[in-house]
Amino acid sequence: MLLQYGQALGDYLYDVFVAKFDFWLAFGLIAQLLFTARFLVQWISSERAGQSVVPMAFWFFSMAGGLMTLIYGIAKREPVIILGQAFATVIYVRNIMLIIKNRGSGSKTLSN
Repeated sequence: MLLQYGQALGDYLYDVFVAKFDFWLAFGLIAQLLFTARFLVQWISSERAGQSVVPMAFWFFSMAGGLMTLIYGIAKREPVIILGQAFATVIYVRNIMLIIKNRGSGSKTLSN
């Protein structure tokens, strides 16, 4: 029985990641990697500062990954991705605008 589950999982993973591999899958994977990289950037910055911080790079990775994921969702006609990323991307852009606006008045965001 365990062997059957292992075989079924292998077949599933092959179907999802190999048999259906195309430009959009590669694009979506890169988008997800960019989006995930924002947490690595935030973690490293926080460790260096000795406290929780959100560096400017976090918002740029968020925006780039979010926009790419939105494009992927539109191309694949995925309403959950489209709705989630459309609203989130607006928030990322707005945060970048606020940070740039408040740069001269002592923003709480690191410039890394």
